[in-house]
Amino acid sequence: MLDEFTLNVSFLAGILILVSLFLSWYRRDPLLSAIPTVGFSDPILSYISAVQFNFDGFRMLKEGYEKTRPGLFKIASFRRWMILVAGSELIEDVRKAPDNVLSMLELSLETLQLEYTLKLLNMDDLYQTDVIRSKLTRNISGILEEVRDELVTALEEVIQTRDDEWIKVPIVETMQRVICAVSNRVFVGLPLCRNRDYQTLNLTFAVNAVKSAAIIGMFPKPLKPIVSRILSNLPSQIRQAIEFIRPMVEERFAKMEEFGEDWDNKPNDMLMWLMSEAKGVERSLDGLARRLLLVNLAAIHTTSLTFTQVFYRVLANPECVNSLREEVEAVVAEEGWTKAGLDKLHMIDSFIRESQRVDGLTFLTMLRLALRPFTFSNGVTIPAGTLVALPASAVHRDEELYPNPEEFDGFRFSKLRESDGDSVTSRHQVVSTSTEHLAFGLGRHTCPGRVFAANMIKALLAHMVVTYDMKFEEGTEAPADRCIFGMRIPGNTNVMFRHRQR
Repeated sequence: MLDEFTLNVSFLAGILILVSLFLSWYRRDPLLSAIPTVGFSDPILSYISAVQFNFDGFRMLKEGYEKTRPGLFKIASFRRWMILVAGSELIEDVRKAPDNVLSMLELSLETLQLEYTLKLLNMDDLYQTDVIRSKLTRNISGILEEVRDELVTALEEVIQTRDDEWIKVPIVETMQRVICAVSNRVFVGLPLCRNRDYQTLNLTFAVNAVKSAAIIGMFPKPLKPIVSRILSNLPSQIRQAIEFIRPMVEERFAKMEEFGEDWDNKPNDMLMWLMSEAKGVERSLDGLARRLLLVNLAAIHTTSLTFTQVFYRVLANPECVNSLREEVEAVVAEEGWTKAGLDKLHMIDSFIRESQRVDGLTFLTMLRLALRPFTFSNGVTIPAGTLVALPASAVHRDEELYPNPEEFDGFRFSKLRESDGDSVTSRHQVVSTSTEHLAFGLGRHTCPGRVFAANMIKALLAHMVVTYDMKFEEGTEAPADRCIFGMRIPGNTNVMFRHRQR
């Protein structure tokens, strides 16, 4: 019996030694040895740092940034080394790198496991990105009236104030529902955007897709199709999405067959734009449903959580509310609720941009996967298979870029716009990107929907500050963020609302 036990222990020890040797070989690359490390550099101990980053990423990025800028540093992730880029010249290297060298697409496909989750019918054609960047952005002025109508309707449904009575509202799920309704007013129009089951489908699909991707990503490629079929409920949700849009799609295709591309009262929404641009199998009900789910996945939760962060900052700085109200009332009196009016809401815009700087949803931006060796302008070469990213949270707290960087100043950027001559196209507005402000990324892969998202948040915040009195519950304040996997997720809390008392 002892001999059998000894044999089993020896066998297990041998396996552990082989795994350790493999990990040492897998994690060690001479090209990376010269790059400073935050955490453990040892190939095996580096997995401890990978775990640590998921819960302490903000501090680790700040440490590496302050020690190496301008330069590079590395932090271990579970699958590969992550190279963090600090300094405007090196950031420009990443921005200019061709997609066949530093790829955002390949990393996105891997992160979301799109081949096994959403299973786009044509994985090589991400045409919805061009539709968002061109048609959605160009139509902002024309769709703003519908956005305004929907946000007022949605808010009245979820915040049912009565005279001077305060009511309590759970803010995170409330804003998710509002943002979902407003977004889908533009994506699919009335009446579907107000269908509670359709809203719930889109809200839960995004969460389920991320969970499924995380689970599927843990398995080797041969097992991924099996795991996705066993563990994922996404196929049933895709079938639901198909049935929701079926009547509209069939009616619109019939109109296109009869009248061509133009007819009276032709819808001006995301679904119609997708139908006009889709090719081949993507013009099917199945293909269109998957694209709409993908657009919603990218839009709803990021926008609603960003708004929640901004909203908490407004509540935490009540001394700023009167200034925001005065600006909104003056601009609306002159311009109405129009795109031109939103462009003049410099204080509202500044509050959003400052919240992005201090509270940004992600610590990292411009994530890329190196498909081949890449050499930076400082002469450092990284191997294929390496992850590249910008430490946005550290850049946004750089005291050389932002005076008093730890302090939230809601009017920081509106004051900078005034000093620049108050230009409407100021580089300090929320949708502007630079090596100093990375909330939306940088370069040709900058968030394509940022103009739509920013205008929706501005319209929503402007309406709320002039319509409601708002405060945290007595004795409470903004809940602590949950920082996990390189993300900063605002906590949920109840917020008190009443109709504004003048």
